[in-house]
Amino acid sequence: MKAAVLYSTVPSGTSYTEARPLRVEELDRPEPRAGELGITITYSSLCHSDLSVVDGSRVRPLPMALGHEAVGRVAAVGEGVTDVSPGDHVVLVFVPSCGDCRACRAGRPALCHRAAEVNGSGDLLHGEALLRTPAGERINHHLGVSAFADYAVVARESVVVIDDDVPGTVAAMFGCAVLTGMGAVLNTAAVQPGQSVAVFGLGAVGLSAVMAAALAGASSVIAIDPNAGKHGLALKCGATAAGTPDEASRLIADAAGDGVDTAIEAVGSARVIASCLGHVTRGGAVVSVGLPHPTAELTVPALQFAGAGKRLLGSYMGDAVPGRDIPLYLGYWREGRLPVELLHTDTRPLGEINEGLDALAAGQVVRRLFQA
Repeated sequence: MKAAVLYSTVPSGTSYTEARPLRVEELDRPEPRAGELGITITYSSLCHSDLSVVDGSRVRPLPMALGHEAVGRVAAVGEGVTDVSPGDHVVLVFVPSCGDCRACRAGRPALCHRAAEVNGSGDLLHGEALLRTPAGERINHHLGVSAFADYAVVARESVVVIDDDVPGTVAAMFGCAVLTGMGAVLNTAAVQPGQSVAVFGLGAVGLSAVMAAALAGASSVIAIDPNAGKHGLALKCGATAAGTPDEASRLIADAAGDGVDTAIEAVGSARVIASCLGHVTRGGAVVSVGLPHPTAELTVPALQFAGAGKRLLGSYMGDAVPGRDIPLYLGYWREGRLPVELLHTDTRPLGEINEGLDALAAGQVVRRLFQA
């Protein structure tokens, strides 16, 4: 099998095209164990979370086969798996919920304790890492998926079966970007018709949040990003106004007076989280979706919470229940209410993965898909 492996991190600001931190290698193809599936990857897509591992801001055990957002076909079924068959079309999900921990029993599988443990260690839900270098050294799995490859072994709990007719270029983005951005609005914030929403950060997650806010019937959807080249795309996704951070206060005041009901932070910046609290009205909510650097600290006036009833909510994977939400969101797409195809910038061969890192870091792409 072919996979893109990270052996050492490269600081942000480096030319990834020149440094080539991801090495596309031929590895022995593992077979699925009990509770696992072998998946032929049809499309994988590049996310900022992948870039954060490459630049070291999200510390993961190395070497690691990267990639966590993808679509594929079931190639092999491990012992004990009876509800999935070879040939099934599947979206891969980066939190393989165990179903029995405190979070799973509470109906919040995105926060699965067991999944957090194995995702952090580079193992799979049903056993230790399977991948090996040509010299026999262990290669860790990325979030139970390792999708920058032509094949992956994953836990049964890491896939959602979808209909055959959903294009791979659309389905590939549902396991992370769409699930996270849509869920932040519909699950975590529970935006209601007539409310106002501001989305800070217009990557694929932020743009998915824009689509979700429009879908929920928000009266105003203000999209904010320093990259003016993304503003037109945000308007196509359903935003009622778009601008730079310097224009945010004016745009929000024009649309919602003293502040929006919900602000979605999809940047991964403590500074932006703090500014979002100043952009929501009394009783409003800030939903933190982005992943700041682990050392980043948040300092805000404490009186905003009890004094103004403001809320700061964390949202991991959009508080999603993937088996419920992915079919639901695909239904919205079928109805023409969720134009996910707008997020697809282009498709490239996996050998150009390092060039893709540069394009993503420079804000030149929203979602670049890869085929091995």
